[in-house]
Amino acid sequence: MKKILAVAALAAAITLAGAFRPAQAEQPALILYETKGQQAVRQEGIAFVELDPDAPDYGRILAQIPLPPDLISHHIFYNPARDRAYLTSLGRSELRVLDVTSFPYRTKVVPVPGCDVGEDVAFSEAQNRWYLTCMGSSIVIVGDAKSDEVLETMQMPVPYPHGITVHDGIDRMLVTSTINPKDPTDAGEAIVVIQPSTGKVLSTHKVSDKPSPSGTAPVEAFFVPGTEPPIAYITNMIEGRIWIAEWQPETETFAFRGDFDFAAIGQGMALEVYFNAAGDRAYVTTALPGHLNAFDISDPRAPRHLYAVEAAGGAHHLVFSPDGNRAYVQNSLINIPGMNDGSISVIDLVAGKKLGSIDTFKDAGLTINTIMLTPEAKDFHAH
Repeated sequence: MKKILAVAALAAAITLAGAFRPAQAEQPALILYETKGQQAVRQEGIAFVELDPDAPDYGRILAQIPLPPDLISHHIFYNPARDRAYLTSLGRSELRVLDVTSFPYRTKVVPVPGCDVGEDVAFSEAQNRWYLTCMGSSIVIVGDAKSDEVLETMQMPVPYPHGITVHDGIDRMLVTSTINPKDPTDAGEAIVVIQPSTGKVLSTHKVSDKPSPSGTAPVEAFFVPGTEPPIAYITNMIEGRIWIAEWQPETETFAFRGDFDFAAIGQGMALEVYFNAAGDRAYVTTALPGHLNAFDISDPRAPRHLYAVEAAGGAHHLVFSPDGNRAYVQNSLINIPGMNDGSISVIDLVAGKKLGSIDTFKDAGLTINTIMLTPEAKDFHAH
């Protein structure tokens, strides 16, 4: 009964939002939420939440966009122009494209046949393409970034593609081989290197020091902004370790090596990497038991661990405050028990300590899949 009342209160707050416009809020964020756990009656949606601690409606839901209860919405990605948002689905073979130039956002559903468990989206401005990883069917869907027409399907040489990142300056794309969504004991261990201009798979690289099958499950890859030659950080989810890919201009290949080990400090399930605006800090989330880790990347080839702050089970995505001094960490990893807390941890990045928690969704029996700033925010992160 308590959860029913909480959900009713949540709905009332949404109704009272009335003629909300994102620009009216101080620091609005987009939240993908769903019913926590395996309930017979499910709810999904996109919520607008106020993150400014000085705002009178701090932590409250300002408005929402309902989603189908079987969508299992997963991530939101902005295109480079930040005029469209791409919403991936674990439950349907579709990609939802939102026109975010005016409110309310209009949605277009793009069918992506053969895509089972749609995960991440990356963009190539040089090729005018978007790329969607399909972890359950081991393919990458290629689409036209202007029309959103599906152009081709790329079969991956190793299974379970999840993380994807593009560097147009060197005409390279990295794709992770992560985990079988139907059998979590069946995990990948490789990174695929692709040339976006031709669509050719150039090479496959094992990111593990252990004998195969190592099951390290590389889950995400991110190019460090502004580095020359380019460097990418890779998070090995099951292994709980950062790997580094360094571009070798003379051979036009990557050199891969292992780096920081989260298991050594009692953490597991390494997930996302975020960079500050100055480019001298990286922040890495680990879902088990749930932490945010800060690294000094003044030398991006040798990230130095500064501190770890406890968040909550499933620590995953984050957004920064406008001054870059706070992080809001979304705590849930695909609604897995023990890693689906449903709260948002507020962390002081200067002091390296937790300031508090936004429990709006958690108290309503919901969990959160993604947190993103609204498109007009000065935020270069697309994940």
